[in-house]
Amino acid sequence: MTRLKEKWAKEVAPELTKRFGYRNPFEVPRLEKIVVNMGVGDAVQNSKLLDAAVQDLGIITGQKPVVTKARRSISTFHIREGMAIGCMVTLRGDRMYDFLDRLMSVALPRVRDFRGLPGKGFDGRGNYSLGLKEQLIFPEIEYDKVEKIRGMDVTVVTSARTDEEARELLAGLGMPFRA
Repeated sequence: MTRLKEKWAKEVAPELTKRFGYRNPFEVPRLEKIVVNMGVGDAVQNSKLLDAAVQDLGIITGQKPVVTKARRSISTFHIREGMAIGCMVTLRGDRMYDFLDRLMSVALPRVRDFRGLPGKGFDGRGNYSLGLKEQLIFPEIEYDKVEKIRGMDVTVVTSARTDEEARELLAGLGMPFRA
């Protein structure tokens, strides 16, 4: 069992049960999945950039990314339907907990002038999204081998019904929110 999963079972779940008055242990909010998405708009001109993004995302998450394709054509951006424009990974189970642990304890502290995550990233249904400006904050990525600095979106999907429950869950796990 991973460190974060044990923390949820031994500390966070009992605290949430006491705070929100859950009667059933299955009511207690838990992490369901983490989706990491990397958009590569430059892949329209150069398809090799997509390969580099897929490789970086695979190294960061430890799982093979899926290449995402455009759903519809957008003539302004020179995108045709079915064209590869990004990649994504859905993490569940132990890999999800390992990734979140590395994100909170290793990667986020490496962000320059980091003062905590904003609380505005909740969607009203208990899910939290945050954007990272560069993949270099992860120690697995070698700076010299990076062709282009890319950002990524990380979405943490929880079973919480409200944003307040999700915030307490993530804060209990150690997510560094601003005060």
